[in-house]
Amino acid sequence: MTSQSDRVGRRAIVTGLGFGAAALTASAGGARAAEAPRWQPTLDPKDAWMELPGQHRFMFDSTSPEGGGHALFYARNFFAANKEGYGLAPSALAVIIVLRSHSTPFGYTDTVWKKYGKELSKMMEFKQVHMANPYNGTGHGLANRGVTLSTLIADGAHFAICGMATMGISHGLAGQTRGNADDIHKELVANLIPNAHLVPAGIAAVNRAQERGYAFAYTG
Repeated sequence: MTSQSDRVGRRAIVTGLGFGAAALTASAGGARAAEAPRWQPTLDPKDAWMELPGQHRFMFDSTSPEGGGHALFYARNFFAANKEGYGLAPSALAVIIVLRSHSTPFGYTDTVWKKYGKELSKMMEFKQVHMANPYNGTGHGLANRGVTLSTLIADGAHFAICGMATMGISHGLAGQTRGNADDIHKELVANLIPNAHLVPAGIAAVNRAQERGYAFAYTG
């Protein structure tokens, strides 16, 4: 006849084996988790231009006329603060300014603005017509506060110009001028500002730049 003490002993052994199995399972699961590869983004060669030299990387994203001006102003402040506060020359900084949606036309040269300034000014709801890129000049009272594209280009800033918006703008201009959208699109692409890169979409450039280690600031 089995005594009560024998039954208690067997239950203790079985319970102990259960805890041991659970511990081994948890340990194995933890080991598998530790061995799992860390996620890394796939870096597409199309974005290789983003590998700019510099100790610090910053990307400014803009979607409106005012936001485009703010991006120029803040980028200039970033260059100035690093020079005055840290003794870093512009060459030590990698800066990308994304011009997408309604800030896209600032990525076109004066050649485009001279021809389509009336239409572009209307698209951007400017109070006055600009027959030259307004952010490459001063005295307009716009959001760039006198900071020009040329100044930032000289500092080494690069620009991501939205390809989707450029396509839309070409159709908009064609509708206003009764021109050919394909021909106008070729004009726009052929007349990007220096250090500019036509990207499939500005929002894609925002994503790809962050995957390459750029800090992010949305400027409006």
